[in-house]
Amino acid sequence: MSLTARVITEIRELIRTGELQPGSKLPPEQELAARLGVGRNLLREAVQVLAASRVLEIRRGNGTYVTTLEPRLLLEGVGAAVELIRADDLLELTEVRRLFEPAATALAAVRITPERLLRVHTHLDAMHNAANDVEQLNLHDAAFHREVIAATENETLTALLEGISSRTVRSRVWRGLVDTDSAWRTLADHQEIYAALAAGDAALAHAAALMHVHNTERWLRNHLPE
Repeated sequence: MSLTARVITEIRELIRTGELQPGSKLPPEQELAARLGVGRNLLREAVQVLAASRVLEIRRGNGTYVTTLEPRLLLEGVGAAVELIRADDLLELTEVRRLFEPAATALAAVRITPERLLRVHTHLDAMHNAANDVEQLNLHDAAFHREVIAATENETLTALLEGISSRTVRSRVWRGLVDTDSAWRTLADHQEIYAALAAGDAALAHAAALMHVHNTERWLRNHLPE
């Protein structure tokens, strides 16, 4: 383990044990460096890494603070990383979706409010009305799933699934579906997900979401370059 990695681990341990609470200010640089037995430059490197991963926040002229450590904040980097995934790794990303998305949709079925269900329906209608407009299909598809996942009221699950939901991949799939006159299948998948949510049926919601991810995976397998 490098010295920088060791310092990162020790600062994380101070946070994990509660010595440094979310929102609290770190001790002065010289004091913390002396406590950890490292030079100030090495401490700064560790702080920069933790700031990049949203564990710490550097406030110029005001010191360094522990962030809120909320799941949405800590998992923020997942989405940026997913956008860089190469085409030959997209199927692995879909496998991750297959593990989490049906379970999240099942949970949403028993927790969704009438107001959120109405918003899901609004985006479903907009998708049906978008015809061959890939941009609008992509926009309302993303919003549809965002509302469904948010209905779980589970911030960690929401942040994770939003992170692995690639805008670039979704746009590519929709363009391919429109070009091959196959968008109706995906729209039907969304209709079935909505019907399960409206019925409050967790098992049906799980099955509908699983079929939706399966159909997306099948499309990718048939259209990804060899």
